[in-house]
Amino acid sequence: MKKTLTFALAAALAAIAPPAMAKDVINVAIVGEPDTLDPMVSTKDVVSIVTQHVVETLYTFDGSWNVAPLLAEDLPKISDDGKTYDIKLREGITFSDGSKLDSADVVASLERWMKIASRGKTVADKVTSVTAKGPNAIEIKMSAPYAPLLSLLAFSNSAAAIYPSEIIPEGDGQIDKVIGTGPYEYGEHVPDQYLQLVPFKGFVPRDEPANGGAGKRGQAPDEIRFIPVPDPNTRVEGLVSGQFDFADSLPAESYDRIEQSDKAKPVLLQDFGWPVWAINHKAGLLTDRKIRQALLAALPFDDMLFAAFGDDKFFKVDGALYPEGWAWHSEEGADLYNQNDPSRAGELLEEAGYDGTPLRILTSRQYEFHYKMAEVAKQALEAAGFKVEMDVVDWATLGQRRNDPALWDIYISHSPFLPEPALTDMWFPSSRIGWANPDKDKIADAFVSETDPKKRAELFAKMQKANLEDVGFIKVGNFNALLGEAKSLEGVPPSPWPYFWNATKK
Repeated sequence: MKKTLTFALAAALAAIAPPAMAKDVINVAIVGEPDTLDPMVSTKDVVSIVTQHVVETLYTFDGSWNVAPLLAEDLPKISDDGKTYDIKLREGITFSDGSKLDSADVVASLERWMKIASRGKTVADKVTSVTAKGPNAIEIKMSAPYAPLLSLLAFSNSAAAIYPSEIIPEGDGQIDKVIGTGPYEYGEHVPDQYLQLVPFKGFVPRDEPANGGAGKRGQAPDEIRFIPVPDPNTRVEGLVSGQFDFADSLPAESYDRIEQSDKAKPVLLQDFGWPVWAINHKAGLLTDRKIRQALLAALPFDDMLFAAFGDDKFFKVDGALYPEGWAWHSEEGADLYNQNDPSRAGELLEEAGYDGTPLRILTSRQYEFHYKMAEVAKQALEAAGFKVEMDVVDWATLGQRRNDPALWDIYISHSPFLPEPALTDMWFPSSRIGWANPDKDKIADAFVSETDPKKRAELFAKMQKANLEDVGFIKVGNFNALLGEAKSLEGVPPSPWPYFWNATKK
C-alpha cells in the first residue's frame, strides 16, 4: 500500500511540474489554480500570492506591518481635519504594456476598486472624490476622517491595484489581460499545471532597502512557476523530494517529516491567524438570530481544533479576535465562546421553531484543516438537533458559490491576524456575508472614524462583544500555519502571502 501511494504521488508530481528550463527557477506549490489574475475581485490568498508579483498598489506593508509607499512617492500629506489626502506618484514608472503610469490610471483604478472590490466597497460611501492633480499627483477627499484608509490601500488582498486606465472595463466587467507595474509579468499559463512569471524588463524598483513588502523589490529568479497542487500530501511529497522549492499551507502532521528531510525545512508562522465560519446573513436558515446563537452554543471548538491540527503546538482555543500582545486584544464577550452546550443549543432551536431545514456547510479539502473542523462540527451540531449537509468542493468552486447566498449557510475560510481590523470586511454590511446590525454598525462607523489609538481599541472591544452576541461570524481559534521551503532557498521572508522577487537558491 505504501509503495502504491509513493508511485501515485510520484506520477502526480511528474504531471504537474514541468522541467525547469531557465537558469534560476523557483517552483512554488500552491493550493489550487487562481480563478482570476485580477486581485481587485478576489479575497483568496492563492490569488494574492501570485498577483502581488505583477500588479502594485500605492502603498504596501513593511516587515513590521507599518504602511509604506510603493507606487506613491511617499506617505500622503493629510489635512488637519483628516479628510483630504494629497498623494504624489513616483515618476518614470512603466506598465508592462509599455505605457507610462500617471494620475489618470490611479484615479480610474481606485474608482473601479471602490465599485467592485469587497474592501473597496467598505470605504466607498466615505469617499467624496478621487481627482487628478496634474499628471503625477492625486487627491482623495473623505466625508469624515477614516483611520483604516492607508491600510486598505496597502493590502494585496481585494487589492486597490493600479492598472492602465485603458484596460479598465466599464461597469462590473472583468479585465481580460492583467497588466501591472510589478517586477514580473505573466508568461506561459497551462491551466491546472503551472503559471509562469518572467521578469518585466521595464520594471523600476524603489531605492530603499527591502523591508517586508516595502523597499526594493528585485528580480532575482529568472522565472517563478506557481504550480497548483490541490492535494496537501502531494505538496508535502513534492517539497521533500526536491520537486518544489516552496509549498504553501501544509498539514500540521507533516511537520516532523519535513523537519527530518535532507532537502526541505518547515516554516512555522506563530500566531498566524484564525479559521473563520462565515455566516450567511442575506438568505437562508441563519438569518434567524436564535438559530445563529444555537450554532455558536453547539460548536465544540476544542475538538474542532484538535481534529484540524492534532497537536496544541499548532493551535490555541481562544475566543478573543486578536491574541494577547496585540493592541486589539480584548476579552469582551468571550464568555459566549466555546460553550460546547448541546442542551442550550437545542433549547434555542426550539425557541426559534426550527423545522429541520438542513444547515448547509460549504468547505474544501484543499485546506484540509477546514474540512476536518467541519467533520467534527457536523457530529456536534446533529447531536444538538440540527440537520447538516456538507458541500465539499474544490477551492475555486467554493469561491464561486459563496458569491450566491442561495447556495450556502456557512462557508469555511481563514485569515491571518491583520494589523488593521477594518481589513476584515465581514464587519460591514457591504461584505459578502451581509451582516447588518444597527448597534454594531454604529460602533463600526465610530471605529473607522476615530484616530486616537486608545479610543479605537475600546471601540473594537465593543465590536468583538457585538459579534459574539449577534453571531456575525465565528472565530474557531488561533492557529500556527505550516509552510515549507527547500534548504537551498533564501530570500523569502516568512509571510501569510509569501513573495519571491528577492528569492535565490544556493
